[in-house]
Amino acid sequence: MWLNASCFLEFHIPVPTPFLLMLRPRSGWQQWIAREEYVLSPSVPAVEFTDSFGNLCQRLVAPAGKFSVRTSVDIETADASDIAPGAPFVEVQQLPDETLPFLYPSRYCESDRFTEMAASIATGRASGYDQCTAIVDYVRNAKRYTPGAGQQIISASELNQLGSGVCRDMAHLGIACCRALSIPARMVVGYLEALEPMDLHAWFEAYVGNRWYTFDPSQADLQGGRVAIAFGRDAADVAIYTQFGDPVGLLNMSINVERRRGPTY
Repeated sequence: MWLNASCFLEFHIPVPTPFLLMLRPRSGWQQWIAREEYVLSPSVPAVEFTDSFGNLCQRLVAPAGKFSVRTSVDIETADASDIAPGAPFVEVQQLPDETLPFLYPSRYCESDRFTEMAASIATGRASGYDQCTAIVDYVRNAKRYTPGAGQQIISASELNQLGSGVCRDMAHLGIACCRALSIPARMVVGYLEALEPMDLHAWFEAYVGNRWYTFDPSQADLQGGRVAIAFGRDAADVAIYTQFGDPVGLLNMSINVERRRGPTY
């Protein structure tokens, strides 16, 4: 299927302010970009680099006054994420090197605190994909999804205590429990077709059966096209923008995802 996904951010900048942006999805085996627009207003010099997780990042200094970022992408992606019940656990000594950073506890995914809980949730399930499914079912049923309520990032441990959170927080808990079972798990932020209410979305991927699979505790199923923008250990690694210095005001943020016919150009 083909999607058009767009993002508009508008800021009030009190003084010239350094920014790091992470708003460009990459083509890969799960998605292919046919057309892309990236407009800074007013136009300023920007430098792009690739971070340690393979994300495309843009570095710039926003001038004082109103400053906006508008992105749009036409992208081919699947209309539902792959599933693989029974996909086996991969022994740690056989994991690819690039998956190892996603085994450790991180700032918002304190997997060292979830060893007993994760083992209890996954009791009776085959090691690997089926354990991840049990974890997602637990988070989805035991924690309340409250879209739009997550101004402050909360960790897996905090969500476990509070009982409700946004997609990002629920992904943190799923990641922490997977890592507690020695299954590499990483945060993904991006777009999801037909998300209600429409916004950027967060989910996670776990490495089982010798590849990454998508899991989403905040959604009832894995239907709908997904566009991954960034990957990381947790929310600290996948912020779509980070500004440094005096706080700036976010005046407007709008996200739109629409199904399209294939490109005609």
